[in-house]
Amino acid sequence: MVKKIFGQCYIWIILLLMYLPVLVLIAFSFTEATNVGEWTGFSFNLYPRLFQSEEIMVALGNTVLIAVISALLATIIGSLGAVGAYYSKRKWRNAIDLATQIPVVNAEIVVAFSLTVMFVFIGNIVNAYIFSFWTLLIGHMCLSIPFVYISVKPKLQQMDPSLYEAALDLGASPSQALGKVIVPEIMPGVFSGFMLSITLSLDDFIVTAFTRGSGLLSGDKKIETLSTLVQAKIKKGPIPPEMRALTTILFILVVVAVVGVTFYRNHQSKKEKVRRAF
Repeated sequence: MVKKIFGQCYIWIILLLMYLPVLVLIAFSFTEATNVGEWTGFSFNLYPRLFQSEEIMVALGNTVLIAVISALLATIIGSLGAVGAYYSKRKWRNAIDLATQIPVVNAEIVVAFSLTVMFVFIGNIVNAYIFSFWTLLIGHMCLSIPFVYISVKPKLQQMDPSLYEAALDLGASPSQALGKVIVPEIMPGVFSGFMLSITLSLDDFIVTAFTRGSGLLSGDKKIETLSTLVQAKIKKGPIPPEMRALTTILFILVVVAVVGVTFYRNHQSKKEKVRRAF
């Protein structure tokens, strides 16, 4: 009984520490005070001001664009890499597994600095400044691909290995067998890898700060994302209060997405149980 009470209290304390700062920001998104902790009266004015702030909207647009593009490319490359490694010889599969695990446990600053050195080296060879949207995209992809690989690999291991050979024996080409047999089997892992890539890209700061250049919605200026914008504002003074409204909107969207995915998976699980029963 004591262990149960202690366990429940521990869980609630952890949840409180995780969500209390977010709840505080949500509460203070309904006041126009510059600093959190000051209350100048209940107001919704931060929300229309958020969408009127060109600086924040540009940073938000850049963040979403780079997240979606890098996640799509990382998901394709990581998924194909996982499939290729799964059907490779053991020594090659073990080597690829090791190579993909290193970036996961490695410090992000090492990845960012390594990419910067590589881009500077290439720039010296071609005698040009190459930092741009493309270097930023490569940086975010390098950050996400190992996590996609790790998400897809377990689904491949759970799959019946004879399905691919059976499809080939029935006359399917390798590409048809890949698209109609393997991809449906690993789709949950692919989706998990894609969502994880989106999350990693959205909140990344170190790789972004080291590899960004001009492009996207920032035009000729350095690409500004939400993380770099917040860091720049902290240097000069308080964070714009409109960011609290943006935090609230993002939090609500995430909660809705998680609840929706949970209900969908539960519905699919019930349908699968009914199908198996008959």
